[in-house]
Amino acid sequence: MSRPLVVALLLLTLPGGAWAQMEHHHHSMAPADTTSSDSTAMPHDMEHMGHDMGAMDHDMAGMDHHDMLMTGMYGPYSITREASGTSWQPDAARHQGIHLMRGSWMLMLHGMADLVHDDQGGPRGDEKWISDNMAMLMAQRPAGRGTLGLRAMVSIEPMTIGKEGYPLLLQTGETANGRTHLIDRQHPHDLFMELAATYSLSYGHRSLFVYGGLPGEPALGPPAFMHRFSGMAFPEAPITHHWLDSSHITFGVLTAGAVVRGVKLEASAFRGREPDQDRYDIESPKLDSYAFRASLNPTPAWSFQVSRGRLTSPEQLEPEIDVDRTTASILHAKDWETGHWESTLAWGRNKSRPGRASGAFLAESAVEFRTKHTLFARFERVEKDELFEETDPRAGTPYWVGSTSIGYRYDFRTSSKPRVGVGVVGTAVSVPPELRPAYGKDPTAVLLFLRLGL
Repeated sequence: MSRPLVVALLLLTLPGGAWAQMEHHHHSMAPADTTSSDSTAMPHDMEHMGHDMGAMDHDMAGMDHHDMLMTGMYGPYSITREASGTSWQPDAARHQGIHLMRGSWMLMLHGMADLVHDDQGGPRGDEKWISDNMAMLMAQRPAGRGTLGLRAMVSIEPMTIGKEGYPLLLQTGETANGRTHLIDRQHPHDLFMELAATYSLSYGHRSLFVYGGLPGEPALGPPAFMHRFSGMAFPEAPITHHWLDSSHITFGVLTAGAVVRGVKLEASAFRGREPDQDRYDIESPKLDSYAFRASLNPTPAWSFQVSRGRLTSPEQLEPEIDVDRTTASILHAKDWETGHWESTLAWGRNKSRPGRASGAFLAESAVEFRTKHTLFARFERVEKDELFEETDPRAGTPYWVGSTSIGYRYDFRTSSKPRVGVGVVGTAVSVPPELRPAYGKDPTAVLLFLRLGL
């Protein structure tokens, strides 16, 4: 096994002594009542929270300072509502990780690492061992009359995947060398995925907030795929990524928003250019693009969003083209005594200027039952015109393509230590008849993976 893959696997297991000093908080809490006028609306079922003086059991009848810290960074609602950037998910969504208190700070640590054998079939397929991974630290505390929040997310995928990315049939977007497009491969994430600060002021069931990141995520699209429960079950990215949530790593973001009960309106100014092939640096910030998003959480089980943005020169290899992106999504979450279920429906449309429009649709779902078993599935359809190099006569021709994936993971250990599980994903790829000479008839892919997760 190569050294980078060993590093990825050890990412979550090295600090074993540190885990022993923390109280683990498996954050599967019942959501707060979104109609409450109490600015300290809290989840109904809190288990244990680490405290520097020892574990504390909170009395929900008398909400103290620490209870108030369990509200979100951006408003007076359950923290389970918050996903990537400033995006929302259902209040009933799973919010896993380690939670602890240090004085007036509430800290939340989340992370995962997969060791994956990726085998993409057909003439354009390939085989590779990789590790996809991420670690995220969030911290918040009272500051004046409001709440100060800090968010940091990193990945060592530049080492454990490499510039060329990993094989993924029908995937397009970004570049490995600054000269040619990545085709049928998924690029690695940058070392720095998010470094952001937030501040919010709450009044009853209303709030105002600001968010700034270098990098960060603008108010555009649904929660990024590695942050939503239905998406994080997969050890691979969706092929609709660049129509829905590809702006989740943006070098330069400023967002302002307002929350009233279960409604959030927000606007962002951000850098439209996607990250380049140098995955270790922090690129120069710009505010040359904009986005607007409206989110609605009518009940604890549902979350809706619509968003629209203008991305200035998003592709490094096509600097003269801007993109108008429109997205809409529905997320659903449900808990029961022995399981948890979350699903996402999402639609996206990119309109190139100059150029044509293309659309994408995603449906994915994941269900965990009896703690150890997770079943997950994803269906995608997307219109792509980047499947061939410029020298090919088919370059620039749009094709509707798709994939259907089904997977299963068994977790051996689900205690306070990092989870350990093994899983498999099978994918059937769908291409029109004119693409079968390139992709073969009914190509398939199989991924076997070992997962470590907090």
